[in-house]
Amino acid sequence: MLDRLQAEGGSGWRRERGDPALSEVHGTVSVSKRTGIWRFFAFMGPGYLVATGYMDPGNWATSLAGGSRFGFTLLTVALLSNMIAILLQALCSRLGVASGRDLAQACRDAFPRPVGFVLWILAEAAICATDLAEVIGTAIGLNLLFGIPLEIGVVITALDVFLILWLQTLGFRWVEALVVTLLAVIAVCFGIQIALADPDWGEVIRGFAPTTEIVTNPDMLYLALGILGATVMPHNLYLHSAIVQTRRHDGTLDGKREAIRLATWDSTIALMFALTINASILILAASTFHAGGTGEVADLGKAHELLNPLLGSAMAPTLFAIALLCCGLNSTVTATIAGQAVMEGFLSIRLAPWLRRLITRSIAIVPAAAVTVAYGESGAGSLLILSQVVLSLQLPFAVVPLIMFTADRRKLGTLVAPLWQIVLASLAAALIIALNMKLLYDFFTGV
Repeated sequence: MLDRLQAEGGSGWRRERGDPALSEVHGTVSVSKRTGIWRFFAFMGPGYLVATGYMDPGNWATSLAGGSRFGFTLLTVALLSNMIAILLQALCSRLGVASGRDLAQACRDAFPRPVGFVLWILAEAAICATDLAEVIGTAIGLNLLFGIPLEIGVVITALDVFLILWLQTLGFRWVEALVVTLLAVIAVCFGIQIALADPDWGEVIRGFAPTTEIVTNPDMLYLALGILGATVMPHNLYLHSAIVQTRRHDGTLDGKREAIRLATWDSTIALMFALTINASILILAASTFHAGGTGEVADLGKAHELLNPLLGSAMAPTLFAIALLCCGLNSTVTATIAGQAVMEGFLSIRLAPWLRRLITRSIAIVPAAAVTVAYGESGAGSLLILSQVVLSLQLPFAVVPLIMFTADRRKLGTLVAPLWQIVLASLAAALIIALNMKLLYDFFTGV
């Protein structure tokens, strides 16, 4: 009896799970017949969907601003942010595999209904804010590449709903293949741009070393807070705990242990790739805009405009726009899937997949389209900033429950997270909460 409860993730849940997370793709990727390196490859995929959230268009502005104003100094903040992300996403893998529930389902089970309802509203607000930033980023990419007006580009992003539906009829691995392909394109684009920029690699390496200037310089501290506070996206925590369950593995205790280990490796490697991309954005800005004396550049359109004269290559701005478009498309795909997981997990509502995705996407597209039509690119930029404030407000309400569940032996049995992970995650959560509260304070007081 005890072994069975341990394999099922403990007996501390109040009710039966019900339908699994993302039921149409749950357990559709079999890993049981794979051996050796092929077994690890079978687990690879979910981590790369998660990684797209750590390099979305909302992060580009902070990386561009940090690099253009302070050179390579803030690379150490990008590294710290990534380490925190790796830790929290590892806990998401553990929760999904060990309990068979995603974070939304766990919250619905653990908290009273009014609390669960509030958490659902906050999660939906965060996903809409994330989607908003990604929709705007995609629209800017379409505008820079093809001259498509922003308001039309915003509407075009709705087409990804049909792309996801078509790919999932082929299998969830096709969705993962699309994301990985777009990530490869982004990597190639930035690789070429970095080669054209030819940065001082000694300065780059020194940029990863901590410095007290980040704390003593108020302007540098503010940008550091922006990089760290906007890196860990709430929707990624819900997303990862759901899509990790697409793997059909041995449901025994040993099988779950292996699944947690391989899923953690998957997300860790993918997030190190995300660090490479984020660092590349900052390095590009530092070696072109900062070295060129152009001052702070946070606007994506301005960055695109300046790359040609500074790097002396007409190819550079085109590569920048292609990378931005791929990044926006990737992020909208994963945010839409996260929206589905949240709605199902908190409310246990079963809607047709196309209707579910149309609802979550419309909530983001309508305000984005309205603002871009009324105010143009400047309004879209203001909306992008507002979306980051909403994310900052919601983040603690996702991180704290995640730590609570993975530290609870009654819920996860012997698969409970090690003490060192819980301690580090708690310290990271305290840091994130403090930094995000400062960002909110600065926003409302106009600092």
